[in-house]
Amino acid sequence: MSTTPDWIHHYAPGPSKRTLLLLHGTGGNEEDLLPLGRELDPQAGLLSVRGRSLEEGAPRFFRRFSATKYDQAHLVSEAEALAQFVQDAAQQYGLSAGEVYAVGYSNGANIALATLLQHPDTFAGTVLLRPVQALEKPPAPNLRGKRALILAGQRDPFAPFGQGIRPLLQELGADVTEQVLPAGHELTQRDLEMAKNWL
Repeated sequence: MSTTPDWIHHYAPGPSKRTLLLLHGTGGNEEDLLPLGRELDPQAGLLSVRGRSLEEGAPRFFRRFSATKYDQAHLVSEAEALAQFVQDAAQQYGLSAGEVYAVGYSNGANIALATLLQHPDTFAGTVLLRPVQALEKPPAPNLRGKRALILAGQRDPFAPFGQGIRPLLQELGADVTEQVLPAGHELTQRDLEMAKNWL
């Protein structure tokens, strides 16, 4: 575990050029998604990050005012900081900057999406597990050549807030795969299988 700068994270190198940037959900930490990342791609390097915002002691990647109302200024600034962190980590660890794939769950998926929209060169692709569109006024970058996988839960109470993500990303030129699984907000074995095959 280390900090670069002031982002608590864990880096485990792998034999391939690909790096999975692992972004936890609310209340998680930099250790939570390491087993998932290793299952998704045993050859990839794993860069797992802890969110810098706290909500009643639970780490998150940005502040919120309610379950579906987010601090827009903080979201934008933390997405920018995350993009800079990935740049710094690429230099520090010798990562292939064009082979970084974000794998985010819930709050982690939301910061991954915001970072992709604000700084599209940060990721080659994104795996968005149970995302919502947290940005109220998303920018419109050119996402041609970017890949995105969206895995939603049919019984997820937040699912309606993520329905606009696929058409937005497609309109911006991304290659998007979306699947609604018979699940709630929690992750299932089917999520793992689909994400692994997509990667």
